[in-house]
Formats: sequence, structure tokens, C-alpha cells
Amino acid sequence: MSTLSTPVPRLGGARAYVVWCAAIMAYSVAVMQRTTMGVAGLEATERFQASATIVSTFVVVQLLVYALAQVPAGLLLDRYGSRVTITAGAALMATGQLLIAGTDAAAVAIAARIVVGAGDALTFSSAIRLVPAWFPATRVPILTQVTAILGQVGQIASAVPFVALLAVAGWSTAFGAAAGVSAVAALLAVLVVRATPPGIPRPRTKQNPWRIPQVVGRIVRHPATQLGFFTHLSSGFPGIAFSMMWGYPYLTAGEGLSRPAASSVMSFLVVVGIVGGPVIGALTQRHPLRRSTLVLLIIATILVPLVALVLWPGPAPMWLLLILVAGLSIGGPGSNVGFDFPRTDLAKHRLGTATGVVLMGGFLAALVTILLIGMILDLLRPDGDYDLEAFRIAFAVQIPILLLGITGMLVSRRRLRRRMAARGELVPPWREVFRDGRWRRI
Repeated sequence: MSTLSTPVPRLGGARAYVVWCAAIMAYSVAVMQRTTMGVAGLEATERFQASATIVSTFVVVQLLVYALAQVPAGLLLDRYGSRVTITAGAALMATGQLLIAGTDAAAVAIAARIVVGAGDALTFSSAIRLVPAWFPATRVPILTQVTAILGQVGQIASAVPFVALLAVAGWSTAFGAAAGVSAVAALLAVLVVRATPPGIPRPRTKQNPWRIPQVVGRIVRHPATQLGFFTHLSSGFPGIAFSMMWGYPYLTAGEGLSRPAASSVMSFLVVVGIVGGPVIGALTQRHPLRRSTLVLLIIATILVPLVALVLWPGPAPMWLLLILVAGLSIGGPGSNVGFDFPRTDLAKHRLGTATGVVLMGGFLAALVTILLIGMILDLLRPDGDYDLEAFRIAFAVQIPILLLGITGMLVSRRRLRRRMAARGELVPPWREVFRDGRWRRI
């Protein structure tokens, strides 16, 4: 008598790449919607007759909703899967951008950015959740980085074609077109995205609502989650604040660059990340117990040029601006390393929630930074005529936040390594690594 065995589904095949590409498109569209208000910041002050503090509030509220919605979004992702959450996110962003396109009232615009932030919160964690579901574990670190980096193409879309459409056709047409792009992304997600390959059951959680705070508390208290949180905070928030709100105004009103030149610098931010992301992913995969050290080195590439820019006398040379932007750019892939800590230490059916907690790090710090920069600019230049000196003083608020994040990383890393040592997984000291004359695969 013969027995039939169920064939093991093949991971990483052609269909996996089709699903993955659909998720990348949805995420890139989300990045475009996220950054449209930043590149339209000066136009927004005119349309809504508002100060820098009020206009920055548009983005701050959006980021606040994005950050606070991460845990609920993670719970929804764990419960319903990526197809539902990506589709819902794209539909919400389309609705929010349509509201912005048709209003000149600041209160309505703020409400619209809340809707955009809620939709955005559902997208990235859903996209990267598909990677370990559809691909072998050996490819996950690199593909996670590639997912995040290719999604940043949406930033180029906001910095170049969106800015061009805004200048030629005006506010309503530009934001209406952005809403249409999100509608297309929602349709594509419905038709293409599936949470798991055929034959593999999707991990589900049916959580008692009364136990959710307890479960979330356990996830938050885990040192892997905390290390991921501070990793995302430290290396992620400067680039987020720069790309979403103050980078374009700083380059044009502060450094005096033309709009095409500023758009080129903003595009350079994305290009460097596209090149650097896979390299960081490969290093993360090859040396998993040196991930935090890699991130600390990346943070240094942000902190050092930022301090130099704040102290530089007169307009900064283009080479310094490009070095700063390059550091901000690889800070994005550096922040994505934060997702790898929970992935290797937490249960799979809790990864959506843990990913949401990690994502909160960079975006909470970014919204505080954006708001503080706006307040300082208004304090120094209440007439709205911002100059380079005002921008440099305002940008200096990022330095103590970076130092706070580094401290959080070091403390949580120490706690995680103690837990690892208790189960027999030791991280050799650097003197042994150098004595052996090679990187250890650990």
C-alpha cells in the first residue's frame, strides 16, 4: 500500500517575486503619499495661510497617528494578514489625499493627514511580513532591506514628478493625482497579494481582547524588541524628518539651492540607499551578532556631518550636503536592521506586533524633531522669512535625540546579550575577533 505525502510548497519561486513586487509598489506609493506634504511645505503655508509651526503640525499629526497606530496595525496584521491590511492602507491614503486636494481649510487638511497616516501605518509592516512568508530564511535580511529601499522610490516620485505637477497644474490636481495612484495600489493588492504561498497555512492569532495589553506588554519588555526600537529611532529619525518635512525647505530657503538642484539632492538620498541597502542586508545576514555594531557605525555617518553642518560658517559646500544626505540615506537601511532583532528572538505569530513597536521608534523621534524644528524656526524668524542660521540652530535639536537613542541601544543590547548568554549563545569580545584575524560568523 502506497502513501501520498503532501508536497512541501516551494519558497522563493516566480509567484513569490510577483507578490513581493506588488507589496513593494504599495509601499512605494505609501512613501510618496507620506512625503508629499514635505515637498509642498512652502506652498502649504500660502494655501492655508499658516505659519511653519502649523504646517509642520500637518506632518507631525500624520507621524503621530502613524507611530501610535503601529501596535494596532500589527495586531490587525497578525489577525488578518498582509492582503487585507495593504489594501485597506492604500484605500485610506487615497481618501486622505482626495480630502487634501479639495480643501483650503487647515483643520480639514490636518484631518486628512490623520487618514493618510493611518493608511501608511498599515503598509510597511505588512509588506515586510510577506518576505519571511514567501522566501527562505537565508534571503530574508537582504530582501527586507531591498523592500525598504525600493519603497523609497516613492520619495523620488514626490520630489520630482509630484513637484513638477504641483508647479504646473496646481495643488488640487497634484494631490488628486496622488490619490489616484493609491487607488491603483489598492486594486493591485486585491488582485495579487496573498499572505502565504499555497499550501502553507497563515499563522493566526485569536487573542482575547482583555489579554491584548498583557501580550503587548510582554512584547515591548523583550530586550530584542527594545533594541529594535532604539535602533530604528537612532538611525531612522533624521532621514525621516529631512525627507518628510524640513529637508526640501532647508535646501531651498536655507542653503539657497534652486528647486531642480534641491530635487536632485532629495533624489540622491534615495539612490544612495538603493546601493547601500543590500550591502547592509548582506552584512546583517553574514554577521548577525554584530548587527548593533553595524548600526552604531551608521549612526556615526549621520552624527558627524550633522555636527559639521551646524558649525559650518556660511553656506555649506555641496560635498558636505551630499555627505550628510548619504548618511541620512544609509540610516534608512540601518533602521531596518531593527526589524531583525525580534525576527530572530520572538515567535512568528507575534512579529506583526513587534514590528509595529520597532517602527514607532524612528517615527516618534521624527515627529518630535519636526515639531521642534518648526517651533524654533518660528521663534527665530516669526515673519516666516527663514534663513540659513535659523535652520542650523533648529537642526541642532537632532543631536541630543541621537545621543539618547544610542544610549537606549547600548542598554537594551546589554540586556539581550545577557539573555543570549543564558541559553549558551555568546558574543566574543572584539579582542578575540581581531586576534583571530577575521570576522566571525556568529
